[in-house]
Amino acid sequence: GIEGRNMLFTNKARGNFAKDPAVVKLNGIYYLYYSIMLPGNKFGVGIATSADMEQWENIGEVPLEEEYEKNGIAAPGAIVLQDEVHLFYQTYGNWREDAICHAVSKDGVHFVKNASNPVFSPSKEWCCGRAIDADVCIFDGKLYLYFATRDKEMKIQKIGGACAELDSGFGKDAWAELALHTLLEPELPWEGECIEAPATLVRNGKIYMFYGGSYNCTPQQIGCAV
Repeated sequence: GIEGRNMLFTNKARGNFAKDPAVVKLNGIYYLYYSIMLPGNKFGVGIATSADMEQWENIGEVPLEEEYEKNGIAAPGAIVLQDEVHLFYQTYGNWREDAICHAVSKDGVHFVKNASNPVFSPSKEWCCGRAIDADVCIFDGKLYLYFATRDKEMKIQKIGGACAELDSGFGKDAWAELALHTLLEPELPWEGECIEAPATLVRNGKIYMFYGGSYNCTPQQIGCAV
């Protein structure tokens, strides 16, 4: 069982704001990457560590260094490959132009950003071209990337996907879209006009995707697709 009542985490230095968690284990230590609120209502990505997933210590932030990050970054997804943390995060505050970036770290804290960032945005053939809320998993010998996007009218939020070879470096030229259409979109009454924030795991040859259905407090609830 999970005793969640004692597993509280926030960032007091950033206005007690913490959301969009992604956790990986590297060299026996758990690393938590999450969205934080920076001055000027700009989003960033914080880093915390834990030995037991109960007591967490904030140890840093992913710096905003590049022109494409000037309006902020958010919603990290993370995976460990060959003893390195690969972080997939979105640019923020650019509406239709937000896209997925990639960075890699040997120690879980200091990241080298991909020279071709942003590394992925979907074809405008089937959506608005935006990509946010990245999550990744290994499936069928490749890295699968799932993301939220919107229709061309910027009204309906939905899920798309892409994949890359594990030895590709995950740059802009590495990605192939899984399909030139939506993989998952609102269909059920409780999903409203939004499916977003995919979180995936692989079990017994299947990908299980947990997602947020309906926008924000309308209310937003969690669903699962396989």
